[in-house]
Amino acid sequence: MAAGIISAVFGGFPEFVICALTALLHECGHIFCAAKLGFECSKISLMPYGAAAQCDIEGISAADEIRLALAGPIVNFALCVAVAGLWWFFPQTYAYTDIIFYANSAMLVINLLPAYPLDGGRIAKCVICKFLKPKAVDTALRIANLTVVAALVLTYFFALKNLSVLAVAALLAVSAFIKSPPAVKINFAAKKKKRGREIRYVILGEDATYRDALKFVDASRYLVLQIYGDVFLDEISEDELYQRLLEKNIYDKIIE
Repeated sequence: MAAGIISAVFGGFPEFVICALTALLHECGHIFCAAKLGFECSKISLMPYGAAAQCDIEGISAADEIRLALAGPIVNFALCVAVAGLWWFFPQTYAYTDIIFYANSAMLVINLLPAYPLDGGRIAKCVICKFLKPKAVDTALRIANLTVVAALVLTYFFALKNLSVLAVAALLAVSAFIKSPPAVKINFAAKKKKRGREIRYVILGEDATYRDALKFVDASRYLVLQIYGDVFLDEISEDELYQRLLEKNIYDKIIE
């Protein structure tokens, strides 16, 4: 809010709105992907130099975390392509849409930097976790952060005199020494249930996981799973599914 007021005073309020919407769309990409993977994001927090979706991703696999990290940049890339296509067919729109393109380009490039907690840093963490022990991973991420910070500071002094570059460098420098809070497992069983919903029956195979089941959860309908192998194996209601998830990982098989 304060950044918006300052922008308005100095005549940059439209640019602020576009940048804020760009950040929100980026985070919406993460939220949509998280929902498709069976995880939940509680809210989006707007900050002076971006936004952050707060997601509960307890137990997420490395492959799914990479997909989740890439979801935001993909939204920015798609918007860049869409705006560039608009310029190709209607060049006169450049004067009205150039800020949208540059805002999304900047968001894309910054978030793909290999510095934690940016999306590029999360991807790097998932990759190096396969080769290093946890303590070594933390050290490697700090080194990567400080390397990117140094590169950004040099960029400011020798190429791009923009205070936002220093601001991003400062945030990454702080992030290098702050431990991320642990994820909190979602308590689906505590969620309030709406009455008067239709029942939705879904048939799954015997190898189905809880993650597979969560893809079919619909707030407007009550889910009932029927598990089949060669014969009928089990029927699980939505409430039973949520109760099991208190103790199970979403990658566990429903029928063990």
